[in-house]
Amino acid sequence: MPDLRTTYLGLELANPLVPSASPLSRSLDMARRLEDAGAAALVMYSLFEEAVAAEDAELAHFLHHQDIGHAEATSFRPVPGDYHTTLDDYLEQIARLKEALEIPVIASLNGVSMSGWVDHGRDLESAGADALELNVYHVAADPEESGAEVEARYVDLLTALKGAVRIPITMKISPQFSSVAHMVRRLELAGADGVALFNRFYQPDIDLETLQVNPVPQLSRSGDALLTMRWIAILRGQVGLSLAATGGIHTTEDVVKVLLAGADVTHLASALLQNGPEHLALLRRGLSLWLEDHDYHSVAQMKGSLCQRNAPDPSAYERTGYLETLHGYHRALKSWHL
Repeated sequence: MPDLRTTYLGLELANPLVPSASPLSRSLDMARRLEDAGAAALVMYSLFEEAVAAEDAELAHFLHHQDIGHAEATSFRPVPGDYHTTLDDYLEQIARLKEALEIPVIASLNGVSMSGWVDHGRDLESAGADALELNVYHVAADPEESGAEVEARYVDLLTALKGAVRIPITMKISPQFSSVAHMVRRLELAGADGVALFNRFYQPDIDLETLQVNPVPQLSRSGDALLTMRWIAILRGQVGLSLAATGGIHTTEDVVKVLLAGADVTHLASALLQNGPEHLALLRRGLSLWLEDHDYHSVAQMKGSLCQRNAPDPSAYERTGYLETLHGYHRALKSWHL
């Protein structure tokens, strides 16, 4: 049987299948099912900056800005003993998952600013997280903010966290950088242990009946993984940090393609939300069979074997592939007119 082991963020994993941040990790029962089905590690649901900040503001208002009309009682406003914040709940869930599971647990921070995140990173490390995934969800909508300033936002936050925690940090980034390769190199130089490619920004939609702008969460499709596959193939061999493929991993074929391109792990969310945790077992079995059928002895042997540096035609990952695609359509159109 092929050896499915891989290494991610310095963690030795039994296979490259890692559920990414999703509601599934909120339930201990669901987390156990993921592990039983073959999950090699688990990325927790995200701790959102906005939720923590809103609760902090509400608590500050309760403690310091409430005028109850009685001078004697104004200074006595104890916090209820059973008051639990979003951060408290998240830290307790880390502890529960670490106690219930044998696989590594990766905490997920989702935010945009420096405020509080260094302290939160320390809290997550103390609670037992094996690594941190930093998800900087920033839509650069201000025309006065330059691309360099956007990149600096990511690097500065990473640098601050690296100075505060000892556990590995991976950055989950979007493809919306003018130079993805340069950005990943900057993150590596700033101390990132890995990157997850790519974060998908949810797109707003307009309701034509209510004339309201509504966010529309959409599950990924297999075709979405091609963008990730391309950039991982380009990056493998040019950077030394861990590479995670995220977005559009649904089938065994999707898993195999991103591993051949050079991914260390494949993150899964939409496929598990659609098909349940047991879908992992199908993917693990499918990966093992593919390796056997194609005479690979291990994931380590096949990983990156078709990255840009190793591909028979390296230019296929760049502009040449674009031109070939257009020529293919042109030939097809000519045949239709014959």
